[in-house]
Amino acid sequence: MKEIRIGVIGIGHLGNYHLQKYRNLEGCVITAVADVIEDRACRAAEQYGCRSCFDHRELIGSVDAVSIAVPTPFHYETAKTFLDAGVHVLLEKPITVALHEADELIAVAAKNRALLQVGFVERFNPAVIALAKVIKKPLFIEAHRLHPFFERGTDVDVILDLMIHDLDIILHFVDSPIEAIDAVGVSVLSEQADIANVRLKFKSGCVANITASRVTGKTMQKIRFFGIEGYHAVDYSKRELVSLSKKISEKGKLDIISNAVEVIQHDPLEEEIRSFVDSIRNNSTPLVTGKDGRDALELALNISGEMEKAKARLGSDLLVDIQRQCQ
Repeated sequence: MKEIRIGVIGIGHLGNYHLQKYRNLEGCVITAVADVIEDRACRAAEQYGCRSCFDHRELIGSVDAVSIAVPTPFHYETAKTFLDAGVHVLLEKPITVALHEADELIAVAAKNRALLQVGFVERFNPAVIALAKVIKKPLFIEAHRLHPFFERGTDVDVILDLMIHDLDIILHFVDSPIEAIDAVGVSVLSEQADIANVRLKFKSGCVANITASRVTGKTMQKIRFFGIEGYHAVDYSKRELVSLSKKISEKGKLDIISNAVEVIQHDPLEEEIRSFVDSIRNNSTPLVTGKDGRDALELALNISGEMEKAKARLGSDLLVDIQRQCQ
């Protein structure tokens, strides 16, 4: 088995996790790390027995694939550097801050036959994988992603920081054009919107109500799907799935039964990275493509635009209901 030479760019919270997972994968060798904070890069290089760089461009020629976990505003320039060189890229979400940047990364990857995978780790959550076995046509979706405040991630609003995970999951399972967006959001502790509520209406008739907050005292990461066939609830944090359906007994009585769906436990990030490596080895399409990242970004930007319109039209007093949901 030919070894895949791995580099990790951005050795912060997520970058360190990526390094841990690559180290566990057979056939991968971490050859270099890069970070603008030299001391951070040096510590990681010493721990993983590889080269450290201050400038990520120095990795070109010594890596076959990279994970990029730099702040979102630097996603485009960093990823383009490697895709131009034909290096495979696992890029943390969101793919970029602007749609035209996402389009260019996708085009550059295709031109240079480099894989571009976007880091939507919830796609690899055991409960989400199990959900795919039972879900049919959703009619209503309710999602809550609530977190305490952390300074990291505040270079973008809560839509791009947190809600985009649920947007990707919803787009994946609904698979229908969006007809209408209603959105409100408010800035609390940062200069960006920190809390938001969104209502999406799809052409299929499905409606999704989504709340995201990074200013709550509790953590909640749940999504619920309702359809004709039943009800499915995913707890992302616990990696649990509750699946219920209706059944008419021989006597004509309506019963609610629990579906026996096996949830095979694994580490979502490790599975995401393993999938990326497998795609490289097999020259296959990544499970989460650049287009998936672009679609989620487009929806997130449209939501942010609607929030700005609502803010201008209604003022902040009418956003109290959102705050109450997350207290």
